[in-house]
Amino acid sequence: MSDDSFFREVDSELRQDQAKALWDRFGSYIIGGAIAIVVGTAAFVAWDHWTTNKANASGDIYLQALAQAREGKTDEAKASLEKLEAEGYGAYPVLARLRTATLLSQSGDFKGAVAGFDAVAADTSVPTSIREMARLRAAFVLVDHGTYAEVAQRVEPLTADTNALRHSAREALALSAWKEGRAADAATLFDQITEDEATPMNLRRRAEMMSELIRGSGSAS
Repeated sequence: MSDDSFFREVDSELRQDQAKALWDRFGSYIIGGAIAIVVGTAAFVAWDHWTTNKANASGDIYLQALAQAREGKTDEAKASLEKLEAEGYGAYPVLARLRTATLLSQSGDFKGAVAGFDAVAADTSVPTSIREMARLRAAFVLVDHGTYAEVAQRVEPLTADTNALRHSAREALALSAWKEGRAADAATLFDQITEDEATPMNLRRRAEMMSELIRGSGSAS
């Protein structure tokens, strides 16, 4: 046997001994880590499947409620929304609450509708954007069925220049002011809408029309 062959065999034996020693020392950890990865992956897949099914089921119930409402089946729609509110997944319970308040408004129960929207707006577990939308929805119901003070209580905080809902909030205030005979205040608010470069075009046109109407009547002076 040559020296090179001898050293290669010795080196190989040493490597095998080192590998065996490492395995004896860390093998259980390696196996445990591998098992943990497999179990974790299986758990994630199972959770993802479960949540997807739950979301799909809630979505189906919500669409069913919308269809029932369109068909005039108000009682059935309310029942579907109540079920969704109690058993729904993700954002669907909150959407159900908002839709129930809308149904109440459409059926003439304006006090109940405002209470429903106010309840969502006061719920700190609901995302801020949805709470603000609920306040705005309540305010628009109150434009026709409440006072300017009630409208202002809900939407004045939304009129800040940095708020994405400021245009609609100002419109609700303007319409309520005009309804109560406060033409000058209404004109000022409509001007704020038209002067804001970020105002959506359809809302800008409504504000321009109302400004012209108020000033044309001479009631804004």
